[in-house]
Amino acid sequence: MRALIQRVTEASVTVSGECIGEIGTGLMVLLAVQRGDNRAIADRLLDKLLTYRVFSDADDKMNLNVQQVEGGLLLVSQFTLAADTQKGARPSFSSAAAPADAEALYDYFVSQAKARYAEVETGEFAADMQVALINDGPVTFLLEVKG
Repeated sequence: MRALIQRVTEASVTVSGECIGEIGTGLMVLLAVQRGDNRAIADRLLDKLLTYRVFSDADDKMNLNVQQVEGGLLLVSQFTLAADTQKGARPSFSSAAAPADAEALYDYFVSQAKARYAEVETGEFAADMQVALINDGPVTFLLEVKG
């Protein structure tokens, strides 16, 4: 699984003109499910996401995680992060999980996140979404967990 995380001052996701998820300070998370991913991998990625230190402490060092700053999480599925871009001028999605498998694991990830953390918002799986955010820093990291 891959998660592109961005430290934000605000972020939102809109579907068909309606805002379906929004946060203030926190992490905007674009999540990709790849072939072979499973619940154990999802659990490890969630652990990493909740404890990854990307927020500044009193000394302006990145020593705090989203939980410590009581920030929000905005989780948005994005299969294009699973693309193989090594060859040619067009991405290959052969490493992406099948849509049904990806949706099931994305739903599991969201349910686990909501069970472990209070402020979790989401996009809509496989929808045409418009995502807006203000990247703070900018601070962006690609987290990846493999089996």
